[in-house]
Amino acid sequence: MEKVIDYKKEYKNLYLPKEQSVVVEVPEMSFVAVEGRGNPNEAQGEYQKAVEILYAIQYTIKMSKKGSETPHGYFDYVVPPLESFWWLDDRNEEFTAENKSKYCWIAVIRLPEFVGEKVFEWACLEASKKKKIDTSIAKYLTINEGLCVQCLHIGAYNDEPRTLKLMTDFIEANNLQSDINETRRHHEIYLSNPQKTETSKLKTVLRIPVKK
Repeated sequence: MEKVIDYKKEYKNLYLPKEQSVVVEVPEMSFVAVEGRGNPNEAQGEYQKAVEILYAIQYTIKMSKKGSETPHGYFDYVVPPLESFWWLDDRNEEFTAENKSKYCWIAVIRLPEFVGEKVFEWACLEASKKKKIDTSIAKYLTINEGLCVQCLHIGAYNDEPRTLKLMTDFIEANNLQSDINETRRHHEIYLSNPQKTETSKLKTVLRIPVKK
């Protein structure tokens, strides 16, 4: 039986950390991405529409095995979890529950290695035709995240500052510096479906880029 690749299990150090801060070296990988701004919780808002586009493209790629244009090198895989990179235009401002309308973000889902830009463009066109949605804002994005500190946060998204404080203490204690800038962003990986999971049990990987 053909093996189905599950990135969470293949790369447990990146997707399934424990509730304690650790240093990780994140390798280069490619994503389907949509960039935008605004409150991610807004019904029918930019973020929700972005997520719909990401999954439409991902499942078009995954199910291409049943069509006439299976990509070269195709292997079956579990669609990886939703992730997002976050920032604010004013770097002196802090993320709060009150200023979510100012959030800037890039919502992404990891792409399997057989997907290059040509396969990606084909998938965008197919998803647009089949799902009747505009995929033109989606882009093929390669990121080499490099040295980071990450930790598993369990609980509400609004409670993340509690875990981020522990991560900041860890960074200082290990002679590291936060390296959030114009190209390296605060990063979150969502392991739980918020529609199906009790808020107190939501699992989110938090990642902060650092330098020595």
